[in-house]
Amino acid sequence: MDFSKLPAILTPDLGLLFWMLLAFAVIFFVLVKYGFPAIINMVDERNKYINESLKKAHEASERLENIKQEGEAILQEAREKQALILKEAAETRDTMVEKAQEKARQESSRLLEDAKMQIAAEKQNAIRDIRSQVAELSIQIAEKVLRDKLSSDAAQMEMIDRLLDEISVDTKKE
Repeated sequence: MDFSKLPAILTPDLGLLFWMLLAFAVIFFVLVKYGFPAIINMVDERNKYINESLKKAHEASERLENIKQEGEAILQEAREKQALILKEAAETRDTMVEKAQEKARQESSRLLEDAKMQIAAEKQNAIRDIRSQVAELSIQIAEKVLRDKLSSDAAQMEMIDRLLDEISVDTKKE
């Protein structure tokens, strides 16, 4: 193979090779002195930032889990309180219904007693009225009967004698 026919860039001579090596060494030295530390610092800072972000994400995840647990605990407590409140409301309702029923029973008993007393009073009044009407009718009937029987003087005298005899018999018995 003949290297003489190749372009000069592919077959550099010794001077060009020296200057290229020197330029590479200078650039490499500058990079080692100034570039790599800056790049390493940036990579370390980025690594720290990523680690901190992961740590914060993990903490946030833990906090979120804690918040979920607290939320579930609060929900459970709220459910228990709701059940307790509903139970108390049911007991209060039952108590109020019982009190209302008892009050209704008492009121009905009182009304029944009042009605009985009113009926008894009206019964007594009716009996009194009937007695007074019967007595009035009896007097009217007796009056008419006596008028008919005592229409003559002889009948009146006979009646007076008979009544006097009954009175005298009654006084002798006593």
